[in-house]
Amino acid sequence: MKQIYSLFRTDGEVISCERYGNGHINETYLLATNREQLYILQKLNGYVFKDLDGVMKNIQAVTAHIRRRIKPPQQVLSLVPTRDGKCYLRGSDGSVWRMYDFVRGGICLEKAGCEDDFRHSAEAFGQFQNQLADFPAETLVETIPHFHDTPDRYRQLHEAIEADAAGRAAGVKAEIEWYLSKEPEAGALMRLKDAGELPLRVTHNDTKLNNVMLSDTDHKPLCVIDLDTVMPGLVANDYGDSIRFGASTAAEDEKDLDKVTMSMPLFTAYTEAFLKACGERLTQKEIETLPLGAKLMTLECGSRFLTDYLNGDKYFHTAYPEHNLDRCRTQMKLVKDMESKWDEMCTVVRKAAEA
Repeated sequence: MKQIYSLFRTDGEVISCERYGNGHINETYLLATNREQLYILQKLNGYVFKDLDGVMKNIQAVTAHIRRRIKPPQQVLSLVPTRDGKCYLRGSDGSVWRMYDFVRGGICLEKAGCEDDFRHSAEAFGQFQNQLADFPAETLVETIPHFHDTPDRYRQLHEAIEADAAGRAAGVKAEIEWYLSKEPEAGALMRLKDAGELPLRVTHNDTKLNNVMLSDTDHKPLCVIDLDTVMPGLVANDYGDSIRFGASTAAEDEKDLDKVTMSMPLFTAYTEAFLKACGERLTQKEIETLPLGAKLMTLECGSRFLTDYLNGDKYFHTAYPEHNLDRCRTQMKLVKDMESKWDEMCTVVRKAAEA
């Protein structure tokens, strides 16, 4: 490992290098130096991200843009340059390594302990949108092509149903019929984008609570992390995925569907903080489509779980044979619950925008 980290411009001599965190994509290490500086060293996953150069160019451009607009700099991740001045290192075996300054005084939460935790994550992602509103999103690389292209996700679902590779389709006819019944609505946001009614924005595309670094004292946001999926996208998708994951009253794989609902207090807290932090950066149409983003991101995620179940669990990690099926059912229940609360959701968004 020394032959890797020694090629970065650390402040002081590295005295320890240990595996860090519980991420499943990249290899992550925490480095300490004799000058009490801490760093995060990561080896990027070339299987998940085919264009690692593009991933790093996106991160470098976006973080530099934010840094020019904020004080203090802890509100954005800071890449540590290599000794030859580059923002990442390509190893002799083709691997890509990067280093960040460690964000001191920060924590990541897997689940909101209270409404304020969720509100603070909304503030962070809203600030992220505000800071990057004037960034030319079209100049960024699609690090995972068609990642939130819901019609394309449905194309994959149709292929999985037809192939029935794991022989599971006959046992999930009700789930298949329900997801296919939602297909006409699935492409609504993409159609609005293609018609020029929704602008492309710089989007994070993995807006879970644990991708915000919060202060370990008052839980206020320090910075948004895990920028590998930053690419052009729609605001409604970023907002929607936060709601899908964070406003649910149950775990993503909860078997008792009676426990699965969308919490209106959490929905309201997130919406108010997100729109306030966005300032006046969003268009009226973007604001109007936020509830649709929540619904379609939930629908898309559920269709992906069902697709993977039909394919034999090739993409998502599973702990038991029906794991992806349970996940797809919770997303079904969440969509149904959102539909029952639709008018209330739209009212919350409208009032928050007017505040």
